[in-house]
Parts: sequence; structure tokens; C-alpha cells
Amino acid sequence: MAKKTVALLFGGVSSEYEVSCLSVSSVFENVDREKYEPVLVGITKTGEWYLYGGEIEKVRAHEWDKDSENLKKAFICPDRTVHGLMVEGKNGWEELYVDVVYPVLHGKNGEDGTMQGLLEIAGIPYVGCKVLASAVCMDKEVCHSVLKGAGVPQVKWLTCFRGNVDYSEAEKAVETELGWPVFVKPANAGSSVGISMVKSPEKLKEAMELAFEHDVKIIIEEAVKNPIEVECAVLGNEELLVGGPGEIVPADEFYSYDAKYFNDESETFLKARIEDSVAEEIRETAKKAYKILGCSGLTRVDFLIDGESGKIVLNEPNTLPGFTNISMYPKLIMSTGMTYSELIDKLLELAQE
Repeated sequence: MAKKTVALLFGGVSSEYEVSCLSVSSVFENVDREKYEPVLVGITKTGEWYLYGGEIEKVRAHEWDKDSENLKKAFICPDRTVHGLMVEGKNGWEELYVDVVYPVLHGKNGEDGTMQGLLEIAGIPYVGCKVLASAVCMDKEVCHSVLKGAGVPQVKWLTCFRGNVDYSEAEKAVETELGWPVFVKPANAGSSVGISMVKSPEKLKEAMELAFEHDVKIIIEEAVKNPIEVECAVLGNEELLVGGPGEIVPADEFYSYDAKYFNDESETFLKARIEDSVAEEIRETAKKAYKILGCSGLTRVDFLIDGESGKIVLNEPNTLPGFTNISMYPKLIMSTGMTYSELIDKLLELAQE
């Protein structure tokens, strides 16, 4: 049986560029070479596309784009008759047929429906959620609204736009509608980038300005009291497999970017330390949200449990979560009996399905 070519997209114009490089390195090393021929397609922080044929360690170290001898200009061609990449060769541009694309991209310009739209136009199967689900899940305000309308428990929140923000009015709204403390977040960002926990009014403006550095729209959310943070990994198109819930114990006051990737004191438990009945309720809610949002392929669904009342709220879905072999999504699926390589194989199957 002839091998299929899978293009692994990584990098991107995103604040999560570095995380993408780590994720794709693990995926590349664990793709089933008997079924697939992986090719690496890197996107620099400034938006340049290259076919990369060098050492994977240089991707992991974020140095691949300096390896000029192994770089060829390349891009996904929107012309469906190409069904793949246009690659710059010695004699001009050449076509490279691609059977399936795995966009190992996190955050803006990769996880938000933009890349999915390009792949839909190109007619190439790809791993993960489609355009609408990707866009909705990326925008925290829109996602809150959709899930609240479907009866999935959410925290209270406020929305502010950079062009017409009144910081004093925002402060009043927080005091009357949410109470302190609150979380201030860019509406469209991941890996906790640009997020602040604010305990008093005098710190609100600073937190909002930080969030506005990452998006023109931000949300301010009420903080769950003494939260237990849990996550489910959902896999599938029609038939769904749910791994978890697992539990996160952040080293910081919340699971910040530093706590996720650099602070060894953050802890994770593949089996959350909660009652079985609560775990089952969370799994069922994760599946319900997955269907409501139109997800496919994979999504990590994050929850918060109020440590005082026991109330469960869905925090947010992540349609292209971190994917190193020690990331929470793969570990939760692997806890069901699947290996990391089998998970990648299953995702590629679901994409082509």
C-alpha cells in the first residue's frame, strides 16, 4: 500500500508559536511511517511559509527558520486541482500532492478557523474542527453565549471593546454584576496569554490594557471560588471517546502561561480527585458541548468546579490543544488505552473520514 503524504503545519503568526514548535516535533516523531510520509511546513512569526527538510531538533529549539539550506518557499495552494502545496524549486514552482493536513497550530491564524477556511477552499482533508466550530470556540465571548443559550453552565462575564472602552464604567460594572476578584482575558487567545487575575479596582485598567494588546475585544469573568480545574479530552466525529477528567493544580493563582510551560511546581492528575458521579457529569457535559459547538476530530474541554458550592461550569474548549507526548490532551486519551502514535493515526483517519 502506497504511503499517504501528511503535511504538518507548525509555527504561525501567533503568540503560541513556541508551543506549536514543541507540539509538531512530537507529532513528527510519532507518525506511523508505514502509512504516512510526513512533510514539515513551517510558518514564521512574520508569516513566511517554508517546506522544511532539516533536523526536527531545530524545530523544537525554534531555530528551523535559520536553517536556510533546508528551506524552500512553499504554501497551501487554494486551487483544488493541486490538492496540496506549491513549492519553489530550481526550475520554478512545483506541485506537491498532499493527502491530508495536520495543522499543529495553536492560537490565532491556526486554531481560529482561518487556516481551516484555506484548507476547505483547497479541498484537502485536515485534522480537527471545521471553520465555524474553530472560530466559535476561539472567541470566548461567542462561545460563552452559544453554550449559555444551550443550557451549559457558564460563569458571568462582561465584554469590552478597545475602541470605546470606559475604564471607570467597566469598574462599576464589575462591582455591580460580577464582584471581585475577576479574570480579564483577550477574547481570542490561548495558553493563558494576556490573562490576568484582578482582585481590586485599582488593578483593573492595567489588566485590561494587557488583554487589549492581544485582541480588540476582551472579556471580564467572575472568578469561581476555590476552583478545582479539570479537563476532558474528546476524540471523534460521530462516535465520541472521552478521556478524563484530569485535574490541574497550577503553581500560580491560576493556570498561567508560565505555570503551564515553565513552572515545575504545577501538578496534573490523570484522574481528577472528585467523586465518580461528578466526573461522569463532566464527561457528559463535555460531549454535549462538543456536539453543540459542532466540533470534530478533537477538542479539550476545560471545566471549573466551585470548591464551596460544588457547582460545575464549563470554562472553555480548545480545538487544537497542546500536543506534546506529555500534554494533557494526549495523556488523557492515552489513559483510555491508546498509545500516542495510535492517537495521531486515529486523528488522521478522522480527518479523511
